[in-house]
Amino acid sequence: MQEIIGTKPSNLSDALKGAKEAVDELRQEKLVSAAEYLQPVAFLSRSLSDENRLRILQYISAGKRSVTSIVEELNLSQPLVSHHLRELKRSLLVKIERNGPFIYYELSDARILNIIQSLSTVARDLLSARKIF
Repeated sequence: MQEIIGTKPSNLSDALKGAKEAVDELRQEKLVSAAEYLQPVAFLSRSLSDENRLRILQYISAGKRSVTSIVEELNLSQPLVSHHLRELKRSLLVKIERNGPFIYYELSDARILNIIQSLSTVARDLLSARKIF
Protein backbone atom coordinates (compact mmCIF):
# COMPACT_ATOMS: atom_id res chain seq x y z
CA MET A 1 0.00 0.00 0.00
CA GLN A 2 2.95 2.30 0.68
CA GLU A 3 3.94 1.92 -2.94
CA ILE A 4 0.45 2.93 -4.13
CA ILE A 5 0.27 6.02 -1.96
CA GLY A 6 3.93 6.79 -2.40
CA THR A 7 4.44 8.06 1.13
CA LYS A 8 5.46 6.57 4.40
CA PRO A 9 2.74 6.21 7.06
CA SER A 10 4.27 8.90 9.24
CA ASN A 11 4.27 11.37 6.30
CA LEU A 12 0.67 10.51 5.48
CA SER A 13 -0.25 10.99 9.11
CA ASP A 14 1.52 14.37 9.12
CA ALA A 15 -0.23 15.36 5.88
CA LEU A 16 -3.65 14.42 7.29
CA LYS A 17 -2.88 16.31 10.48
CA GLY A 18 -1.86 19.38 8.45
CA ALA A 19 -5.02 19.14 6.33
CA LYS A 20 -7.16 18.87 9.45
CA GLU A 21 -5.46 21.94 10.93
CA ALA A 22 -6.04 23.84 7.68
CA VAL A 23 -9.74 22.90 7.69
CA ASP A 24 -10.04 23.91 11.36
CA GLU A 25 -8.38 27.23 10.56
CA LEU A 26 -10.81 27.89 7.70
CA ARG A 27 -13.76 27.03 9.93
CA GLN A 28 -12.48 29.42 12.57
CA GLU A 29 -12.06 32.18 9.94
CA LYS A 30 -15.64 31.65 8.79
CA LEU A 31 -16.88 31.78 12.38
CA VAL A 32 -14.98 35.02 12.97
CA SER A 33 -16.37 36.45 9.73
CA ALA A 34 -19.89 35.49 10.76
CA ALA A 35 -19.37 37.03 14.20
CA GLU A 36 -17.99 40.22 12.68
CA TYR A 37 -20.99 40.35 10.36
CA LEU A 38 -23.65 39.45 12.92
CA GLN A 39 -22.39 41.38 15.94
CA PRO A 40 -23.44 44.83 14.63
CA VAL A 41 -26.78 43.38 13.49
CA ALA A 42 -27.42 42.01 16.98
CA PHE A 43 -26.42 45.35 18.51
CA LEU A 44 -28.86 47.22 16.29
CA SER A 45 -31.59 44.62 16.85
CA ARG A 46 -31.33 45.05 20.62
CA SER A 47 -31.84 48.77 20.15
CA LEU A 48 -34.99 48.09 18.14
CA SER A 49 -36.37 45.55 20.59
CA ASP A 50 -38.36 48.03 22.67
CA GLU A 51 -41.80 49.25 21.57
CA ASN A 52 -41.25 52.71 23.05
CA ARG A 53 -38.01 53.13 21.11
CA LEU A 54 -39.83 52.15 17.94
CA ARG A 55 -42.55 54.70 18.70
CA ILE A 56 -39.90 57.37 19.28
CA LEU A 57 -38.17 56.54 16.00
CA GLN A 58 -41.45 56.69 14.15
CA TYR A 59 -42.35 60.04 15.69
CA ILE A 60 -39.00 61.71 15.01
CA SER A 61 -38.98 60.38 11.45
CA ALA A 62 -41.17 63.36 10.53
CA GLY A 63 -38.46 65.79 11.60
CA LYS A 64 -36.48 67.13 14.54
CA ARG A 65 -38.26 66.80 17.87
CA SER A 66 -37.47 67.95 21.39
CA VAL A 67 -37.73 65.70 24.43
CA THR A 68 -40.75 67.71 25.58
CA SER A 69 -42.49 67.17 22.25
CA ILE A 70 -41.78 63.43 22.37
CA VAL A 71 -43.03 63.19 25.97
CA GLU A 72 -46.27 64.97 25.09
CA GLU A 73 -46.94 63.16 21.83
CA LEU A 74 -46.22 59.64 23.09
CA ASN A 75 -47.60 60.15 26.60
CA LEU A 76 -44.46 58.78 28.24
CA SER A 77 -42.56 60.11 31.25
CA GLN A 78 -39.63 62.42 30.64
CA PRO A 79 -37.11 60.11 32.38
CA LEU A 80 -38.31 57.17 30.27
CA VAL A 81 -38.03 59.15 27.02
CA SER A 82 -34.57 60.40 28.01
CA HIS A 83 -33.46 56.84 28.77
CA HIS A 84 -34.66 55.57 25.40
CA LEU A 85 -33.12 58.51 23.54
CA ARG A 86 -29.80 57.78 25.23
CA GLU A 87 -30.00 54.18 24.03
CA LEU A 88 -30.96 55.25 20.52
CA LYS A 89 -28.11 57.75 20.45
CA ARG A 90 -25.67 55.11 21.75
CA SER A 91 -26.73 52.80 18.93
CA LEU A 92 -26.31 55.64 16.39
CA LEU A 93 -29.97 55.54 15.33
CA VAL A 94 -30.58 59.17 16.26
CA LYS A 95 -28.52 62.30 16.07
CA ILE A 96 -28.87 65.41 18.15
CA GLU A 97 -28.80 69.10 17.45
CA ARG A 98 -28.41 71.70 20.17
CA ASN A 99 -30.20 75.02 19.79
CA GLY A 100 -29.64 77.12 22.89
CA PRO A 101 -30.88 75.20 25.90
CA PHE A 102 -32.89 72.80 23.74
CA ILE A 103 -31.82 69.50 22.24
CA TYR A 104 -33.55 68.16 19.17
CA TYR A 105 -33.49 64.57 18.03
CA GLU A 106 -33.83 63.20 14.53
CA LEU A 107 -33.19 59.96 12.68
CA SER A 108 -29.59 59.51 11.70
CA ASP A 109 -30.55 57.35 8.71
CA ALA A 110 -33.98 57.16 7.10
CA ARG A 111 -33.33 53.54 6.03
CA ILE A 112 -34.16 52.48 9.56
CA LEU A 113 -37.82 53.13 8.73
CA ASN A 114 -37.61 50.56 5.93
CA ILE A 115 -36.19 48.04 8.38
CA ILE A 116 -38.98 48.72 10.87
CA GLN A 117 -41.59 48.39 8.12
CA SER A 118 -40.07 45.09 6.95
CA LEU A 119 -39.99 43.74 10.50
CA SER A 120 -43.61 44.81 10.95
CA THR A 121 -44.67 42.98 7.80
CA VAL A 122 -42.81 39.79 8.77
CA ALA A 123 -44.19 39.94 12.33
CA ARG A 124 -47.75 40.46 11.08
CA ASP A 125 -47.41 37.55 8.61
CA LEU A 126 -45.91 35.20 11.19
CA LEU A 127 -48.40 36.10 13.88
CA SER A 128 -51.39 35.79 11.56
CA ALA A 129 -50.54 32.10 11.09
CA ARG A 130 -50.22 31.54 14.83
CA LYS A 131 -53.20 29.83 16.44
CA ILE A 132 -52.20 29.93 20.13
CA PHE A 133 -50.92 33.01 21.93
